[in-house]
Amino acid sequence: MGEGLKRYYGKGDLHFITFSCYRRLPLLKTARARDIFAQELARVRTETGFSLIGYVVMPEHVHLLIGEPKIGTPSEAIQKLKQRVSRKMRGGVAREQSHSQPGDAGEIPRSFWQARFYDFNVYSEGKKKDKLNYMHANPVTRGLVKHPKDWPWSSWSFYSAAEASLVQMDVEE
Repeated sequence: MGEGLKRYYGKGDLHFITFSCYRRLPLLKTARARDIFAQELARVRTETGFSLIGYVVMPEHVHLLIGEPKIGTPSEAIQKLKQRVSRKMRGGVAREQSHSQPGDAGEIPRSFWQARFYDFNVYSEGKKKDKLNYMHANPVTRGLVKHPKDWPWSSWSFYSAAEASLVQMDVEE
């Protein structure tokens, strides 16, 4: 199953990482679910020591632009993040809500995340800007908001006006 999947670690590149909810269900469609994701992203970032350059949390997928962790690999950091979010979502949120549609926090499938993630090494300033612009435009492109400033679950506010985002950001040297 892992045949043909190559990851390039140890070069000091940034990593543009994308992963999706199980069957691309909108399991992160509520503000509370996206807040839980942001909280766990902050914790895993601190514990593993990766730099967070950019992020956006969408209803059914996530994009991150990160540096290599000081502890472990990007794969291990993402695995830890995915496990923690799925545990939190199954714990408190699932009991609090009683919605019955797939994708509501009240109905969490057995698998919360797709098994894999996409990882693109970002090796130039131009590619870094492209990936940040892509992430920040994503909520607008998908019709969730009219302007990136209206989607708090991204790093847009950090780059637009040097304001704090939900998760502490790093400035890449």
